Amino acid sequence: MAGSGMASTTVCLITKTDTNPFFVKMKEGATAKAEELGMTLKAFAGKVDGDNETQVQAIETCIADGAKGILLTASDTASIVPAVKQARDAGLLVIALDTPLDPIDAADATFATDNFLAGELIGKWAAATLGADAANARIAMLDIAISQPTVGVLRDQGFLQGFGIDLGDPNKWGDETDPRIVGNDVTAGNEEGGRRAMENLLAKDSSINVVYTINEPAAAGAYEALKAIGRENDVLIVSVDGGCPGVQNVKDGVIGATSQQYPLLMASLGVEAVKTWADSGE
Repeated sequence: MAGSGMASTTVCLITKTDTNPFFVKMKEGATAKAEELGMTLKAFAGKVDGDNETQVQAIETCIADGAKGILLTASDTASIVPAVKQARDAGLLVIALDTPLDPIDAADATFATDNFLAGELIGKWAAATLGADAANARIAMLDIAISQPTVGVLRDQGFLQGFGIDLGDPNKWGDETDPRIVGNDVTAGNEEGGRRAMENLLAKDSSINVVYTINEPAAAGAYEALKAIGRENDVLIVSVDGGCPGVQNVKDGVIGATSQQYPLLMASLGVEAVKTWADSGE
């Protein structure tokens, strides 16, 4: 249905958190595009990565407010699906950003980078950087949440494949048998979680020399834990997202490499799609 001239079209952006620089950029992109198109943007975020309940409440609020569409980066890609269905049944266009839903067709569309490929690229880079020493690597895997959301599984498994490690079930992490993997711990995608997870795995094996992290805030926390024991310069940390602080951390030597993603562009395209759909029904 075409939007009326009396009121602007409302679009909702629901991100995993509002603290990760990746989602800050996403909000900036959505805000700028909404202003350009004369739309109203309402932004919501989970309290921490993995906070499905707050995201469900946000979807319900968007429906009640008469929004035309929702741009969603889901914390729990399966548990959010009933709320997404409720929104679509109410006539809203739902676009998944960055993280495909489970199943992927639960959303009207998905604008995402290839998270498996992003992980694979940093895995290949880490293996190449270590050279012959990759055969004896001691790897810490800093994931996002016990619930294993899709984005976390894809990045984790991509990294391992890129590094040259045989996967178990590619739809979950933690079942690999390669002795180079010290273990997995979860970070909630934030700095404090990254620090705590790194400390836990170092307690298990102090010889860790490669650290995979789900995102850059987790990488920054891992770096602080390593710095506290004087090992920040002899451990390779890799990550995914490529937000501005993450790129700076690569320059500063905190992170060895990060896979670049484009949150601002994803959000801008999402807002444009909602506007087009609201105006023309397409």
